[in-house]
Amino acid sequence: MDIILIPGFWLDASSWGEVTPALEKAGHRAHPLTLPGMESREADRSGIGLADHVAAVVAAVDAIEGPVALVGHSGGGAVAHAVADARPDRIARVVYVDSAPMGPGGPINDELPVVDGEIPLPDWNVFEEEDLIDLTPELRESFRARAIPTPKGVAFDLRVLGDERRYDVPITVICCEFASATVRAWIEQGAPFAKELAAVKHADLVDLPTGHWPQFTKPAELAEAILTAVGPA
Repeated sequence: MDIILIPGFWLDASSWGEVTPALEKAGHRAHPLTLPGMESREADRSGIGLADHVAAVVAAVDAIEGPVALVGHSGGGAVAHAVADARPDRIARVVYVDSAPMGPGGPINDELPVVDGEIPLPDWNVFEEEDLIDLTPELRESFRARAIPTPKGVAFDLRVLGDERRYDVPITVICCEFASATVRAWIEQGAPFAKELAAVKHADLVDLPTGHWPQFTKPAELAEAILTAVGPA
């Protein structure tokens, strides 16, 4: 299976470096992506929006023959969902890593602090305690050293979706900060932010207890969860 790995905010393809070897050892073809504007700290991010990141992943899907699995971490999950909306007949499964399908009409996160038209990795006190579980001082230092500012438009642009066949694409949600039981309760209670997830016809929820960046805090366990989700090569 071809597996496209979509990083979340502040990260590029290298953020999957401790995950991809296990996927490839299992016989899969891993395609970690660096999205537009995320090539380096010096890259031109002006004018780059959410649609540009979605288009880049759609192009990666179109360059592959046969079915594709998408793995989206954090804000990359919203990108993955939009790609499933754009190419529902090409996507075998979407795996959301501490993320979930987000419906149309809202931004991924318009509360992050913007500096000079882009969003640098904020101070750790901006995040919730649950985000930072297992993120040791060493991992925090490594993360900050590699972090690349995210284009403002990617976080602030409104999501555009239009093909209800996206609900036919099977998904797996890897629950890190919040247990799968909590997520199921949100669905049962009709929480507005869980509406899109509730509409997906085939959704598996699995637990990987850690913080928001399991590719750093528990990469082996994350790779195993992805392999279980996508099935044999």
